[in-house]
Parts: sequence; structure tokens; C-alpha cells
Amino acid sequence: MKYKLNTPRKSGLGLVAAMLIAGCGPGTGTTASQTEPVTDNQQVQSAVMENDLLQEWKGPYGGVPAFDEMDLAELKPALEKGMAMHLEEIEAIANNPAAPTFENTILAMEKSGKPLDRAFTYYGIWSSNLSSPEFREIQQELAPKISDYSSQISQNKKLFERIKTVYQRSQQDSLPPQQQRAVQLIYEEFAMEGADLNEADKERYAAINKELSKLYTTFSNNVLAEEENYVVYLTEDQLSGLPESYVKAAAKAAADRGEEGKYAVLNTRSSMDPFLTYSDERELRKKVWTNYYSRGDNNDEFDNKDIIKEILKLRDERVELLGYENYAQWRLQNRMAKTPERAMELMEAVWPAALARVEEEVEDMQALAEAEGKDIIIAPWDYRYYAEKVRQEKYDLNSDEVKQYLQLDKLTQALFFTAEEVFNYKFTPVPEGTVPVYHEDVKVWEVTDKGSGKHIGLWYLDPYARKGKRSGAWASQYRSHAELDGKEETVLASNNSNFIKPAPGEPTLISWDDATTFFHEFGHALHFFSSNVNYPVLNSGVRDYTEFQSQLLERWLSTDKVINQFLVHHETGEPIPNELVEKIKKASTFNQGFATTEFLASALMDMKLHTTDPAEIDMDTFEKETLEELNMPEQIVMRHRTPHFGHVFSGEGYATGYYGYLWADVLTSDAAEAFREAPGGFYDEEVSAKLVKYLFAPRNAMDPAEAYRLFRGRDAKIDALMRDRGFPVPSESEE
Repeated sequence: MKYKLNTPRKSGLGLVAAMLIAGCGPGTGTTASQTEPVTDNQQVQSAVMENDLLQEWKGPYGGVPAFDEMDLAELKPALEKGMAMHLEEIEAIANNPAAPTFENTILAMEKSGKPLDRAFTYYGIWSSNLSSPEFREIQQELAPKISDYSSQISQNKKLFERIKTVYQRSQQDSLPPQQQRAVQLIYEEFAMEGADLNEADKERYAAINKELSKLYTTFSNNVLAEEENYVVYLTEDQLSGLPESYVKAAAKAAADRGEEGKYAVLNTRSSMDPFLTYSDERELRKKVWTNYYSRGDNNDEFDNKDIIKEILKLRDERVELLGYENYAQWRLQNRMAKTPERAMELMEAVWPAALARVEEEVEDMQALAEAEGKDIIIAPWDYRYYAEKVRQEKYDLNSDEVKQYLQLDKLTQALFFTAEEVFNYKFTPVPEGTVPVYHEDVKVWEVTDKGSGKHIGLWYLDPYARKGKRSGAWASQYRSHAELDGKEETVLASNNSNFIKPAPGEPTLISWDDATTFFHEFGHALHFFSSNVNYPVLNSGVRDYTEFQSQLLERWLSTDKVINQFLVHHETGEPIPNELVEKIKKASTFNQGFATTEFLASALMDMKLHTTDPAEIDMDTFEKETLEELNMPEQIVMRHRTPHFGHVFSGEGYATGYYGYLWADVLTSDAAEAFREAPGGFYDEEVSAKLVKYLFAPRNAMDPAEAYRLFRGRDAKIDALMRDRGFPVPSESEE
């Protein structure tokens, strides 16, 4: 699963309670110089020092989180105190008697809330990496309080009037580019969050946000509970077809859960996917498939269907207060797509080609099953299994054979090589014990500029699955780049995966898809490290653009320089044979029907759910009926079924935004062709420099469409995407 969840914003907006998954980086400073301190400095410092989670980060590299001193008992009081302190700062800004300026309003906001940011960083670690029943109780209790805090900022009338004044003046007399963009983003965010509503509507808006915050937390905790509660234990006679590396990891997973002598198939994608690909036991495949795709839909205490219904109703009511017809219309106004109609146009342009390819794939699989003498009709739990057999037959390509050359340690070195060649970054291991970590699996590297030696930041890697860690893969920032008061804040970034931890002494071998995801998430981290903005708000992402940079980085995995140096056999050390590489490249469009359809089904469902009157949605039937209308093949299920669609219902970051992966992939395929056309290919210095300058370093300091045109000289076209997937290219290109 390729994604990073959005984090609490320093302004307190963006429905903070909806996210709180990954940590956000602290800002700098406390109050604007134009305002009087809201509390005596000694009192502030005393309050901070009383709680470890609020304290200023100490140590090397500009200060680092004290992950080794995390105490769950301090979390609730830290967030409560941090929110109170930040609200006092906001009140001081809002009531400043001086005329509103960029410095005493926008800049002051950007510098506020530093202790709270630190507390949110620790909150994110517990939420994503170290969740426990005790934490989830605290999370449920805090969610409405965080929502209240957010609403007190977004609905502060005096604050918004000051922001509006600065914004209106900037429309007449332009500020320097980064200041102009910062003002625009903050003004638009406040306006989208109902800052202009009357008092009665503001009160209802805040109440809706508060209720949603509780529902989001419940939804995500329900999914995590379903992942933890459903484990399939295998015995020795049920291992047929499974690779040795998987068997060893499954044995360890079972032993870790007190089931010595058995083999555990966990209810996570990284465990489910290879099991469905290789296991010869059809009934067990069905059981594992059912467990995974039924998460949140088991009609028990963790069922999410009623929660989704209520979320949709509340979202719809909230945007009606702002004058929008539906949630999608409100949400997409500041995205690249701008409207749900444009997003749907792109998806509908690709959908027929994907369905046609699925039909071909199923025919191939059905024929192979019949040739084996199997009296079956291909079902969803058969798709991966027979797709792998077809892959071997058509391309003589065995995924497990490829896996023998995909060692996690070597792939990590491949990431560093790519970063050095394209971004001029050097990654150096930080000696163990120098930087605190929250789990022994986490390793840390220093990132420096290869030429000047300048410190850029730290990269944390947390690669393995464990109890209490949410599934999937993601990237987080503990601190983002900014330059305030003449002081540069360096980046603290993290990549998190859920690879199955190998038995002691064994290498971690992963699939080609997992290796692609590994590069993808590292692309997010490089986007963080490349930031060259002055103000924290400019590090925010545009959802249907922010996946572009990470999707583009996936392309370096299959470059010759990476393949020839880092894909070596885990036992012999021999490089991957050229003939196997050629098979991989020839099979690059294989199974694109499945990959595209399972993704697009989720993206289309996301948009349909948010453009349909919630009163007309029956959660027991809507998903099924919608998929039937779309002619969804019965052999494929949505990548994320509605009851566990965390992108959309554990927060709002990807709500009506899941299509963004496809939108970003149009940019990705088009940009990749720019590299292919260059003399130096994917390592061309000129194109690489333009990539960093226009598409990575600005973050959100300029309009994404403008940034892409500066890189490519034109808008992106869909043609390259269709070619990449082996689909027919439409007669007329469209963005």
C-alpha cells in the first residue's frame, strides 16, 4: 500500500482529529515579536519541563525526538497542555492591536505551537507504530478535545479578519513569492474550514468535526483490531507451494504469538499477498482472502458499515453549510483536478482498457486451470495464484526466483545510490545509541549534501511488521524544513514498512512489488529532504500531486545501474542474470488489468460515495450495486473495500482523493519519458537538476501545474500512462 497519511497542521486546521497518524515536525519560535507574551516565559518553560513530551528536542543534528523517554502516561497531559499553550499564542496574535501584517499575523502563526508539535510527533509514533489498548483508550478520549482545539482556531473571527486583511492587501500589492503563496494557502484553508460562517453555523460545523473525530478514531481502531484478531495458523502439511523464505518467516510469526511449531499467516497485505500467490491450498487461500477483505465487515463489535454511513452524512451536512452540493466538490477545489468531474473523466478514460485487459487475463488463467485438470472457475482467491502461473508460462518468470535477488539491505543501499546520483545526497549510518529510537528495529542515517558536506537531516527506517503497528507502508516527517528568524530547521524523516521479519541469520527477501513500494515511500522522504521553503505551511501537499514525486522514484528500481549493482543473489552473491532482467522488463505490463482495476474500483467508489446523497446509500448494498454498474469483474475485489478503506474513513486526507494516485501517475509516466529522451537517461544531470529544482524543492511554494510546465515545457498527457500499462493510447490526449 503506497501512501503517507496527512498530519496535524500547525495552524490547527485540516480537521486535525481526523489524522493524527504520523508525526508532524515542530516549528520554531513561540510568539510574534509584535505581541506581548501571553504568559510569563518562566511559567511557560516550567509547564514544558514538567512533561517530557513537550520539552525542546536536545542532542545532535539540531535536536532529535526523545523516543527513548516516551511515557504513555505523559501523552494526554502533554497534548492538553500543548493545545492550551498554542491557543493562548493564537489569542495573542488575534488580539494584537497593531495593524495586520505578514510578520505579525502569518509569520506569527507559523512560529507558534512548538511544544504541541513535539507532543503530536510522539502521538503519531504511538498511533502508527506502537499502538496498544491503553493508547487507543487515550486516543478515543483525546479525539474530541483535539477537534475542539482545531475549531477554536479555524473559527477565531478576529484571527481570520487579520488573515483576510493580509490576503486582500497581497492581492493588490504582491509580497515576495513564498510569502504570497503562504498567505494564499492559509487564507484558503480558513475559508474552506468555515471561517466566514455565521455563529450558529460555526457552532454546528465545530460539532460535526468533533463527532467526525470520534468516528475516524473508532474506524481505524476497528480495522487494526480486525487485523490482530484474524490469524490463520498452518501445520506442516499445509505449506505446499510456499517459498522457503515465507515458511521461515511464518514460523517465526507463529512462535512470536505463542504457537511454536505452527506457521502464521497474518491478516496484513504483506503476509496475505504472497500466501495467495504461492499456496497450493485453495480452501486456505479462500480463508486468508476472506479474512483480509472482510476487515470491518464482519457484523461484530468492530464492524464499520454504520460508522461509514454516519461519516458520509456528517461530511455532507458540513459542506452544505458552506454552500457546496457535495463533499467532493468542496474537497477538490484546491487540488490539481479542481472538480470531481475532471477526476472522473481521467478514471473513465482508463477504466474500459483495464476491464478489457482483465478479461484477457482471466481467459489465460482459466485455460491454464483447465489444462491442469482443475474443475474450477477462477475466483478472487485464485487470481494471484494463477496469474503467477501464467507469468511463468508466458514469460518464464518466477516471482520467487526474482525474490532471491531482492534483499532488503541491498535495496536500502540502492535507495542511497539513487539519492546520491540524482539528488546529490549522501546517507551515512548514525552510530547506534547516538540518536534515540522507539524500537530496536529502527535504524538511523544522516543525510548530507555530497558536494558541500552540509547536513540535510536524518532518515529513520522502521521496516518490520509487529503487533501494534498499522499495516501498509508510509512516510512521515518529525520535523520539516523551514527557515525562520535566520535559523534553518533540518528535516527528520521516516520510512515505515511491514516486511515480515526473517528468522535470525536469514536475509529479508521481498517481492518486486514490495521493492517498488520501498522506492515509492523513499520518494516521499526525498521530497521532504529536498524542501527549500521558508515557511512550514509551504511543506503541505496537494493530494493529487504529492504522490507524483514518489511514484516517479519507483522508476529507478528498474534502471540498469541499480539492477547491476544491488540485485544480487542472497546466497551466492552473484548478480541477477541478464536473461532474468529481460524477463522482468518484458513482463512489465503483465497483470496490469488486475492492478489497474483493483485500484480504480476503490478510487471510483471513493468518488461515488462522496457525490451521492448519503440518505440514498444503503451500506449493505451500495458497494455491490455500484460495482455492478461499473461492470466490475467478479474475479477481482477492490484494493480497499469500503469497510476498511482507511485512506478515506480514518481521516480526510484521501477522501475523494484516492484517484490522486492515477492523476499523479499521468505526471509520472510523462516525466519518465523526459528522462528516457535525455542523453543520460534516468541519470541525466540536466534533467535531474530540473527535477529537483521545479518538482521537489518547491514543495507547495508554487502551483503544481505551473511547476510541472517549468519542468516539462508543457502540460502532461495521458499517452505515456497508457503506453506504460500496455493499454491502447486514446486518439486525443488529455491531461
